[in-house]
Amino acid sequence: MTGSPAPDFRIETDSMGDRQIPAHTYYGIQTLRALENFPISGLKPLPTYVDACVLIKKATALVNGELGCIPQDISAAIVEAADEVLQGQWRDQFVVDVYQAGAGTSHHMNVNEVLANRALEILGAEKGQYQRLSPNDHVNYGQSTNDVIPTAIRIGGLLALHHSLDPALEGAIAILEQKAEEFQDVIKSGRTHLQDAVPVRLGENFRAWRYILQDHQRRIHSAAADLYALGLGGSAAGTGLNTHPHYAQRVASVLAELTGQPLTPAPHPMAAMQTMAPFVAVSGSLRNLAQDLVKISHDLRLMDSGPKTGFKEIQLPPVQPGSSIMPGKYNPVMAEMTSMVCFQVMGYDSAIALAAQAGQLELNVMMPLIAYDLIHSIEILGHTLGVLANRCLGGITANRDRCLAYAEGSLALVTALNPHMGYLNAAAVAKESLTTGKSLRQIVLDQGLMTPAELAQVLDLEAMSQLQGTPPTP
Repeated sequence: MTGSPAPDFRIETDSMGDRQIPAHTYYGIQTLRALENFPISGLKPLPTYVDACVLIKKATALVNGELGCIPQDISAAIVEAADEVLQGQWRDQFVVDVYQAGAGTSHHMNVNEVLANRALEILGAEKGQYQRLSPNDHVNYGQSTNDVIPTAIRIGGLLALHHSLDPALEGAIAILEQKAEEFQDVIKSGRTHLQDAVPVRLGENFRAWRYILQDHQRRIHSAAADLYALGLGGSAAGTGLNTHPHYAQRVASVLAELTGQPLTPAPHPMAAMQTMAPFVAVSGSLRNLAQDLVKISHDLRLMDSGPKTGFKEIQLPPVQPGSSIMPGKYNPVMAEMTSMVCFQVMGYDSAIALAAQAGQLELNVMMPLIAYDLIHSIEILGHTLGVLANRCLGGITANRDRCLAYAEGSLALVTALNPHMGYLNAAAVAKESLTTGKSLRQIVLDQGLMTPAELAQVLDLEAMSQLQGTPPTP
């Protein structure tokens, strides 16, 4: 004899009434209402943002259990459920659209409900038996969306920087230095205004990019330091209502241990909850990096342009066919992708700036947008730099003969003649060279303006292209 089949739904109740919840789901009634209210983009919370929220719930359960605010068995069950999520389980249960209720209450309750229902199972109870373990009274004890979400943005941003952008920047910087050393003896024509300029070393082009990325890394780290101060413990309006006196200090300490970041309680929780300035600063530093990455990607495309009708001073690694109709064509796709990602990051920065100034009184309700755009910016920049370094920068080769031919044929070499014959005379030599096709050397010698030995010394491309203040290349 078989038992009755399990029902395919359960009944949950909130302040608005009862609803049927699919029996297999770990989210509950408030998440269901959010799914109905916000079928907007199909974008779900980023995994790093989920991690940040769940880490907060783990820390708060530990501290509230330790302080006697919730029973120890309930604390332990919430922690176990949080650990399961952090290890990759139940990820399909975080379902609220990015564009949702202001401040992030819908996503916050999604997290509370998933952890509560899984913790109930761990305790041997059934999902939805909230009189035993409640999303609000236990998982969310002493907390509010208003202090949890800005804290989650801080932790999510720091996690994304640590796991994605920082390693990618380090890798790109190292590869750029390797290419700088490899190409240090390659002389090429400089260009300003897209016109011929004095000779430079290809290696120094790459070394300049390395220093640019290093400077951006420093600026990002400086901006990210503001993320360490947490307003968690401020509760609904920053006053700490319904929290234990030792809660804020203790939970910041536990979160610091869990994340490996130097987190501390904010000196004024109300300020930490109201201002979005730390997120704007980090976003601005990302936009700044993106702007220079666009410039670098465009430089790579120009230097690789051709192969017959462009510069073709370097060869970017071909990674895929470049045309559906033109056989044998390869395009600088990694550089093109980089620019597109950077444009998206710049757009996110504008959205973050607008959202940050849209707060009123004790709360900024635009935090869900800030959370997604900031963390996504960090992660897509990190992913982009990683593949750009490994699938493009590391495989670049130099067309040495073409580089040298451009350098030797540049009219800008006349710049070196200025100290010896004056600007106007040098300009006349350049004009005649352009008109007649004669080389600068031939015109100077024909007119007796310099001796062959003097001219050879002045138009020494090795010396001209040497970065001043650095020792000559062996």
